[in-house]
Amino acid sequence: MKAIDTNVLIRFLVKDDDQQTEIVYRLFKKAESSKEVLFVPIVVVLETVWVLESVYNISRQEILDSINELLLIPILEFEAQSAILSFVSSAKKTKIDLSEILIAHSALSAGCECLLTFDKQASGFRLIELLK
Repeated sequence: MKAIDTNVLIRFLVKDDDQQTEIVYRLFKKAESSKEVLFVPIVVVLETVWVLESVYNISRQEILDSINELLLIPILEFEAQSAILSFVSSAKKTKIDLSEILIAHSALSAGCECLLTFDKQASGFRLIELLK
């Protein structure tokens, strides 16, 4: 199995570079036809969220919809998929920073009881505890 990097997902989602977008489409079609799976590390999902927000100014809802759609693609296998699904669900119910929510769900899926932080705003999320 091969893993894909953040820039591969960004090209697929944003389509801002025709040549690289075409390469990604060929990769996905090849994986589909040969019944291969491409691995998506959770850090790639985190970076994808960050890039879509900070570089492309894509709305929170569009980002969550995009992550949801990626999860439905059969050739993609996500690390901690249940954490990512929980992240998408939780993020729709709060205004807390998307990255913080994903990190908290990742920690929870790894067996942690919460994420400790100095970020007062993030500590408003049920899985994040303010460190004092």
